Amino acid sequence: MTARGVTGTGEFDFIARYFRPLAGSGSLDLRDDCALMRCPDGKEFAISTDTMVENVHFLPDDPAETLGCKLLRCNLSDLAAMGARPHAYTLNVTVPRNGRYDEHWFSGFSRGLAADQRDYGIHLLGGDTTSITGPLVISATVFGLLDRGSALRRNGAAPGDEIWVTGTIGDGALGLLALQGKISDPSGFLAERYRLPRPRTGLALHGIVSAAMDISDGLIQDCGHIAHESGVQLLIEAQTVPTSDAAAALGPDFLMQRLSGGDDYELLLTCAPQQAKTLQAVCQKAGVPIRRIGTVRSGSGVKILDAAGCEIISETRGWQHF
Repeated sequence: MTARGVTGTGEFDFIARYFRPLAGSGSLDLRDDCALMRCPDGKEFAISTDTMVENVHFLPDDPAETLGCKLLRCNLSDLAAMGARPHAYTLNVTVPRNGRYDEHWFSGFSRGLAADQRDYGIHLLGGDTTSITGPLVISATVFGLLDRGSALRRNGAAPGDEIWVTGTIGDGALGLLALQGKISDPSGFLAERYRLPRPRTGLALHGIVSAAMDISDGLIQDCGHIAHESGVQLLIEAQTVPTSDAAAALGPDFLMQRLSGGDDYELLLTCAPQQAKTLQAVCQKAGVPIRRIGTVRSGSGVKILDAAGCEIISETRGWQHF
């Protein structure tokens, strides 16, 4: 396996140039076959992996700096949903042999990763590089630390709980449409939200929320995951779902696109009504906006209501990987 087509030199020079500066504790300076990692007493690892493929999960002209960040942040969002603190990650890069991804591109890619490593307190452990006669493929596996037995799960929602989301919903999906030239995005806000998710790491939610997950495949579909795992129905009040100014400017015709489009990487949470003020206080302290969008009740699946209380039937449930 080699990255010779990228840099004109071999795989090990490629690794040393772009990724060894990102390596941290346990990586052995990327000079051995494996990394070494010890779990502190009383802790456990939360582990998540994600793969991004050119023309499927990102556009060929997306800036290299933002692509490294997006890959890392999508995984960090999974850690946030489990209540884990970012610790380390591995990185696999499969580079096209056509030479399009050159030294300048990978310099930007590694700069983006370095900046996010500093911001999120995470470091590179190791990984793999190879080449292909096909699209660019990048994947990361992240390791987060949390107190043993404190992981947030999808299966704890109960009838009577409230449903909450962080941030604003639908910006990522609309940002993709903007980058494809299908809608107007004069401020560039929507495109930035697509390229640079904001994982809500650092929220101490154990003992406050009853269920949690990140919103990556669309609000409706991800609500369905919690409904299925918890054996309940999630009732969403569409008019309460938080909307950015840029998304609101597009009008009501894009409502279902916002609710089902994916790429939000916000948190979807349920909690008992008596925990609502505590949840809001934790988020306020961290500077994370949060809003109640519905209730949990007996039943199954997801039901979406308009402002008049009538059910909205969605033909699109969310992103499908297959």
